[in-house]
Amino acid sequence: AGVILAGGRGTRMFPISDRYPKPLLPVGNKPLLVHQLELMRQIGIEEVVILIGHKGFEIPLAIGDGSNFGLRIQYVEQTHVSGIAHAVGHLEPYVDRPFLLFLGDIYFVPNDLGQMLTLFEEQQGGAVLAVKDEADPAAIRKNYAVIQDAQGHVTRVIEKPRASPNRLKGVGLYLFDLTVFDAIRRTPRTAMRDEYEITDTIQIMIDLGHTVRTATSVLDDVNVTMPVDLLHCNLLELQKMSADVLTGDGCQVHPDARLERCVLGRNVVIRNPIRMRDTVIFDHTVVEAETDFERFILMPDAVLDCGYNRAGVSRAGRPGGTR
Repeated sequence: AGVILAGGRGTRMFPISDRYPKPLLPVGNKPLLVHQLELMRQIGIEEVVILIGHKGFEIPLAIGDGSNFGLRIQYVEQTHVSGIAHAVGHLEPYVDRPFLLFLGDIYFVPNDLGQMLTLFEEQQGGAVLAVKDEADPAAIRKNYAVIQDAQGHVTRVIEKPRASPNRLKGVGLYLFDLTVFDAIRRTPRTAMRDEYEITDTIQIMIDLGHTVRTATSVLDDVNVTMPVDLLHCNLLELQKMSADVLTGDGCQVHPDARLERCVLGRNVVIRNPIRMRDTVIFDHTVVEAETDFERFILMPDAVLDCGYNRAGVSRAGRPGGTR
């Protein structure tokens, strides 16, 4: 089975989060959640439970019952947010078999998700954690570190470590058997964030003697926390598709406009012969500006400057206007 946690509020995505739940944000003109559902279907999953919360009513309206993806989807509402482990524990009545868990606000470029299933079958239960060889210690500090022995068995997981013990970064993708629910019941609230952390749950599974191993099943992952992350996801998706510009249905683009590495949603209108680079335009946005855009997200009623790149370089480009 598959499980997707799609209940976060996304407060740092303002003003986007006022209008859209994060799992429905467009990546390559498809909701982020759809990318995850397609990955699950590709490895043979047929039943998915989605935990919804903030603006959650919009997710079933957009995704439906899963039949369009060859899936059967059940939605469960989360009324209280208190960490990932707490959210997973909320789903115990709805899950009766091992499950692949996605965090619904992460964009994944997969390597081989099937490797997780193979390892899980070999070890006959426990857990398999998707990991990535990460050269940037700051990226590990934002996620969790994984320490394993020579046989590849995980001995320790460390949530948001101040110092990285190695280059192994855990990403928001896990395969659990049902013993995870026993471990969740033993999981305490953390002193730092006052939440039930899934890494504490995993450590409890290890300490109880359950086998936990890792799989390098992800080439890249982006936690969609701020608007610049959404832009980065779209640029990665263009790269994955070997495309320079992606245009949705019903767009009207000035014939002399110059577009480079841009994603245009449905019914986008660009009135003037401007230059746009590394920019995402949401559905039904009319761009009437006469200035150029570089590293922007344009919405029908908002213009978001993402001009600083992930290394912190100051922005290029000038704000214009949409209608």
